[in-house]
Amino acid sequence: MPVSKLSDLPAGGGGRWPLCGMGGFKSIHWGDLEIGHTVLNQPTSSEGHYDNLPGGVCPCPHYGYVFKGTVRCVYPGSDFPDEVASAGDVYFFRPGHYLVYEADSSEVLEWNPADALQFLMDNIEDHARRVVAALEAEPAD
Repeated sequence: MPVSKLSDLPAGGGGRWPLCGMGGFKSIHWGDLEIGHTVLNQPTSSEGHYDNLPGGVCPCPHYGYVFKGTVRCVYPGSDFPDEVASAGDVYFFRPGHYLVYEADSSEVLEWNPADALQFLMDNIEDHARRVVAALEAEPAD
């Protein structure tokens, strides 16, 4: 059975998503789950990161625990109300959302279906590559 300390999880899924790893995301694929650990030092929203996905929303369900901070799950274009998980809360966020980490400092551990998270993270990494390429293409002042 695999065992790991959170601090030893590989950044960016062990090189599968290197730009996401630079943003505070670590994960490992165990069986049919992806164990993800996110640490952020500023408020962050995933709104707009899913533009290439159907409906422009996250297709992956998330099961997690909040160590620090607050995570708001927003379901745009639906009748579902926002869901908020704060430090000490466990949560389930259904597909069809984007996430907002509202606090100046957040730490979250998630257990996600591996195939769904792989699809999601491949798309987020692609989005990040396009953003970096556009920034690098801008002429210097």
